[in-house]
Amino acid sequence: MTSVGIIGSGAAGLTAAVALARRGFDVTVIGPGIKDSNSYLAQAGIAFPILDGDSPKAHVLDTIRAGKYLNDEETVWSVVSKASEAYEFLLSMGLEFEASETEGGHSFPRVFTIKNETGKHVTKLLHLRARELGVHFVKGGVDELAVKRGEAYGVFIKGEFLRFDATVIASGGFSGLFKFTAGSKSNTGLLIGDAIMKGAPARDLEFVQFHPTGYLGRSGVFLVSEAVRGAGAKLVTEDGERFVNELSTRDIVARAIYNQMKAGKRVFLDATCIEDFKRRFPQIYAFLRNDGLDPSKDLIPVSPIAHYTMGGIAVDLWYRTVIKNLYAVGEAMSNGFHGANRLASNSLLECIVSGLEVARTIARDKPRRGDVKEPAYHGYEAGDVDSLRGLLWNHAGIVRSAKTLKEGLRELEGIEADPRLKLLARGVLECALVREESRGSHYREDFPAMNKSFERPSFFDGRCRL
Repeated sequence: MTSVGIIGSGAAGLTAAVALARRGFDVTVIGPGIKDSNSYLAQAGIAFPILDGDSPKAHVLDTIRAGKYLNDEETVWSVVSKASEAYEFLLSMGLEFEASETEGGHSFPRVFTIKNETGKHVTKLLHLRARELGVHFVKGGVDELAVKRGEAYGVFIKGEFLRFDATVIASGGFSGLFKFTAGSKSNTGLLIGDAIMKGAPARDLEFVQFHPTGYLGRSGVFLVSEAVRGAGAKLVTEDGERFVNELSTRDIVARAIYNQMKAGKRVFLDATCIEDFKRRFPQIYAFLRNDGLDPSKDLIPVSPIAHYTMGGIAVDLWYRTVIKNLYAVGEAMSNGFHGANRLASNSLLECIVSGLEVARTIARDKPRRGDVKEPAYHGYEAGDVDSLRGLLWNHAGIVRSAKTLKEGLRELEGIEADPRLKLLARGVLECALVREESRGSHYREDFPAMNKSFERPSFFDGRCRL
């Protein structure tokens, strides 16, 4: 029986696990548990163009407009055209959506939600179904990939070599490599850096989406979902002045808030007009009340935070990396679906579609690991990860320039940290420096306009190629 190791217990990894187990594969999921995945924390919903009056074409056009025309059009069509299959798959698992809503960048209310904590319900159900299908679960993290001569043979966990015929990276993006993020702090992109070091290039690392409405509370950093703005909440300064269309794409709203804060003004979300806030947004209501705020009466202080990384390990349409028997799905990979800026709620759609598709790919590829002497294990220490987080936040944040990026590259040399994380951080800085334009989530104050000559993806294999 073909064995498959899946690294990551979010929606993409669990979908792949269910789909592979249904095909008779011996599947092992390795991860910290569903509650530590960004999928579990996903509030809003999943974009499905399936309602009357909507169409896949409209969804494709919205995705490309949000991605500022850097998307791979074939990939966008491939993912969106499988949305109905993804929807039926979730229904077959027993999932029941409650409503469909509009989010920024969408031309139709196609975002399907469950109590504005959709990710929690999706991951819990997928985890349950995977267990019922006999998927093995190993709790913990992967130290590194076991790769030799361009072929993957499994993974190392606490120095122990676990062999698999196929290995799927579903460990998420690298927003946790920034100082402020509402996602899991463990999502540092360690295995993205590891894959680059072992010969699998990354794509579009400079594109990091900052969610406009982060809440930096007493008990941690939280996300105030875009759906709250979709329900009518307004962004205002401390003077009560509105300054942006709240339903513009995230890059526009995040920069507008940043500019107000740079001018010395505090920014708030006014959700007092939403009468049934507690019922519609129970998760958000709970952490706000825990901090003594009542959204029916009080303004909510907000600030942009690192949220989603469009870049990741470069894969083809079928989620293969250039390393034999190594695949990547979800936020860990990049194939041009999101372009320069992810359209809201396309991420969970991509997780489900990529999980289903990679199962088909592995079934076609029929991977078999050969006999090999155990690949090298390096045993890297994490080192000063907090300094890397501060560096990227300060030098590759919402607004960038050649000056800040070059300063960041100089400072990076002096940080003692895992070389794979340093490699990934260098990829973000170098590709942001080489892309001398502003496009989507990448904004250069020294090059504030889009430039047609840069309408192409970047690749990083130790050097940025654009």
